[in-house]
Amino acid sequence: MGSGTWILALLVLHSVFDGIYGLEQEVNHRTERISGSAGDVLEDDPVGRLKVFVYELPSKYNKKILHKDPRCLNHMFAAEIYMHRFLLSSPVRTLNPEEADWFYAPVYTTCDLTPNGLPLPFKSPRMMRSAIELISTNWPFWNRTEGADHFFVVPHDFGACFHYQEEKAIERGILQLLKRATLVQTFGQRNHVCLKDGSITIPPYAPPQKMQTHLIPPDTPRSIFVYFRGLFYDVGNDPEGGYYARGARASVWENFKNNPLFDISTDHPTTYYEDMQRAVFCLCPLGWAPWSPRLVEAVVFGCIPVVIADDIVLPFADAIPWEEIGVFVAEEDVPKLDTILTSIPIEVILRKQRLLANPSMKQAMLFPQPAQPGDAFHQILNGLARKLPHNEGVYLKPGQKILNWTAGPVGDLKPW
Repeated sequence: MGSGTWILALLVLHSVFDGIYGLEQEVNHRTERISGSAGDVLEDDPVGRLKVFVYELPSKYNKKILHKDPRCLNHMFAAEIYMHRFLLSSPVRTLNPEEADWFYAPVYTTCDLTPNGLPLPFKSPRMMRSAIELISTNWPFWNRTEGADHFFVVPHDFGACFHYQEEKAIERGILQLLKRATLVQTFGQRNHVCLKDGSITIPPYAPPQKMQTHLIPPDTPRSIFVYFRGLFYDVGNDPEGGYYARGARASVWENFKNNPLFDISTDHPTTYYEDMQRAVFCLCPLGWAPWSPRLVEAVVFGCIPVVIADDIVLPFADAIPWEEIGVFVAEEDVPKLDTILTSIPIEVILRKQRLLANPSMKQAMLFPQPAQPGDAFHQILNGLARKLPHNEGVYLKPGQKILNWTAGPVGDLKPW
């Protein structure tokens, strides 16, 4: 970067921060409610609008797996565990399956971790299939609908396609036995075989208590313009480059590693959470999958998320106005990221910050213990309640079969 470009960038930085900081002093403690129906949806109370029956499965499908590896409680896929715990004591739970609107099977398909803490999805299809076989054999409710009034939490990289590499996930497709069920999953991408119609897209798990301990005073100036910590290349899994993040992260690094507007690095400092609270924009690029916990962290810490993931479907999109609180940059436009962000009017930035300061916005992205009104647990229930009543096509006629129990890779058919 030439000296003239550096000076220009620094002048832009100074101008932006002067404008933001000056106006921040006037609006520091103000928040803004989401206008229209989205705000109403975000604040809905699902209690009294649905009843959920929780199958009591053998512990080998859930608690025993967790006991073997408690790390599952803290990784980004932990929503499957916390949703189970929440439902066991939730007022929407019914012990009478005849009055249930929805049926839930607690299967911890991501709790099979490598030494580095990454989930291995290879046993997941057989595990899920085994659970469904048990449900369909021991209870009559699955067979009435072939799962159309059942929901499953599948927080893998590519949901119920059960693989962390997109090409193989697409090749596998959604597990055949889940084709009629409602899937609650972190993965969301339009026109993708791993996202079926009617799925509920949720945020990944990020530890609420840990983030709470890193909060800094809300009047702290946001002195970082653009912030990102994470991989730009995945040499171990993508040695030739270009496949990981479809090249978007590599483009961020190559174009902006020396730009003073961008505080980006592969280092993960102990002040990571504090730094996000000092930043105006936080980059949320795709990795192997379109989503990551950065989106949750950005919202919770009031840092405007810059989403770089074409066709992404974001969590609770009917309740959270992502277009109003975030910035969306096409993957091919990453080289223009500095121009795009510095061109946003200060008034627009401040409105996004006011919306992000709304406590209900933050709460909807979290799975707190214990649960709180309006949190991610309740947003999931709201999504299920809005699907009621079930239409007539949910229930099968006597003798009718739709699902193919022998479809899929041969390895999936082996006993678990």
